[in-house]
Amino acid sequence: MTGVYNEKVMDHFINPRNLGSLKNADGKGEVGNPVCGDMMNLYIKVDKNGTGGETISEIKFETLGCGAAIATSSIVTEMAKGKTLEEAEKISDLDVARELGGLPPQKLHCSNLAASALKKAIRDYRVKK
Repeated sequence: MTGVYNEKVMDHFINPRNLGSLKNADGKGEVGNPVCGDMMNLYIKVDKNGTGGETISEIKFETLGCGAAIATSSIVTEMAKGKTLEEAEKISDLDVARELGGLPPQKLHCSNLAASALKKAIRDYRVKK
């Protein structure tokens, strides 16, 4: 596995950031890929910011899957934390892969899962609101 992934991907796989669930999450995004078996849950807490907008104040994930799925989950939480909902919604699968310094072509679908889980969590928050 070491030869397949770069150092940053390995770091986020071995030392994932924001791992776990959030009790009373404001939004939850659940995605999965039945082909590879990866499953991802992403939880967000949203606070009003000083300009009247809404900001992701806390974000956590639980992922069952390969190293790339865990790494993309970890990096997307770092990318979204502190961002407004509008900014976070613009995070694409390509942004996630770029932030990690690239992924092997056969693992790019993992970055789709992380970006999709984030968008679903934001959508879930807005529906509940």
